[in-house]
Amino acid sequence: MYCNQCEQAAQGIGCNSGIGVCGKDADVQSLQELILYGLKGMAAYASHARRLGQSDPDVSAFIEDALFSTMTNVNFDLGSLFDIAMELGRMNFRVMEMLDAGHIERFGKPSPTTVAEGTRSGPGILITGHDLVDLADLLDQVKGTDIKVYTHGEMLPAHMYPKLREHPNLAGHFGGAWQEQRTDFRVFTGPVVATTNCILIPPAVYADRIFTTRYTAVPGGTRLKGNDFGPLIKKALACDELPDNIERTSTVGFHRTVLLDAAATIVQAVKDGKISRFFVIGGCDGAERGRNYFSDYAQATPPDSFIMTLGCGKYRIRNYDYGTLLGLPRLLDMGQCNDAYGAIAVALALAKAFNCGVNDLPLTMVISWFEQKAVAVLLTLLSLGVKGITIGPKPPAFITGNVFKVLQDKFDLKLTGANPKADLAAAMAKK
Repeated sequence: MYCNQCEQAAQGIGCNSGIGVCGKDADVQSLQELILYGLKGMAAYASHARRLGQSDPDVSAFIEDALFSTMTNVNFDLGSLFDIAMELGRMNFRVMEMLDAGHIERFGKPSPTTVAEGTRSGPGILITGHDLVDLADLLDQVKGTDIKVYTHGEMLPAHMYPKLREHPNLAGHFGGAWQEQRTDFRVFTGPVVATTNCILIPPAVYADRIFTTRYTAVPGGTRLKGNDFGPLIKKALACDELPDNIERTSTVGFHRTVLLDAAATIVQAVKDGKISRFFVIGGCDGAERGRNYFSDYAQATPPDSFIMTLGCGKYRIRNYDYGTLLGLPRLLDMGQCNDAYGAIAVALALAKAFNCGVNDLPLTMVISWFEQKAVAVLLTLLSLGVKGITIGPKPPAFITGNVFKVLQDKFDLKLTGANPKADLAAAMAKK
């Protein structure tokens, strides 16, 4: 975030901005980037919500104003930039609330369901990304054909909505997280449609089978016009048919509404000593080394605890049998990263039921960190005063040491350590 006085310095005029070497201050730049990345994530959630008929003029106005605050020579004040970041978190909470309401209104109240993972014989289409409106439109357009539609990555939670899972052409789920797509998309012989972020540039071996919607696009792929899936459907019928190969089943759909309906039972179980702790382990995942921390941490959680997971981070921890507790799976899949509102709403409801603050709950958040939506969600949690969150496996590159220290001092924000079991033991020791 250089100011135009750097040009003056280059011309020998001198720099009189008072904001540091070369006319910039690393901490100011860090907070401005925090705001910019958070706004990108918030705008993505707002875009999804708007497609579902949910919008708020106050949200739109804030996005404009916050973007303006990051322009050249507008704001060099660390305190006010920090305040804007916190306001962003509060506004993003509103955006996620709208998105949650839009999904339920359009696709029905979620409920737990068993999903077949693999393929069935016949032509098929794989849909990846996050946009459930695209999935609904695709299902409408393949209705009456023998084309089977499979979810991939963050589209897995679509199966918890009755108006989607009851469609005869939705056949199940295929593959893993976004970073595994170059393997998954080679194996899946039909076309793939990417609806949002988390699409990688495809290699030539399958680029002709990649289709994208709206603003999502990759070299070699086909960008669909409007939501006309005709070219995609035509490609599916021309591709090799998929084999009959169901590899496993999984249970998803522990949406906030499901957990809140059981709140009285959960609260009583805590009081009776039957539940020692709740863990939120998930978030936005990456491909670099060190992310096995989250799987090691989850597998070490005690058998009388629940793990709530969401986002693509769930793929780090879902391929393990955690057993059951109180007749429920210990691993509760709450949905996409888009459903982060649900985890926050459950925490707030439990705090109300126990007549305490969120930070007084037997709750530990261990969040994988990777991209802009994660920034927006973290700012939401911080703006609500949630403390003691662990993020990792490394700090955000754009956060300076000074800014991170402020977050640590104010919110007890932690980084994942070298030993997940030691970190878990420290969390369990808290009362």
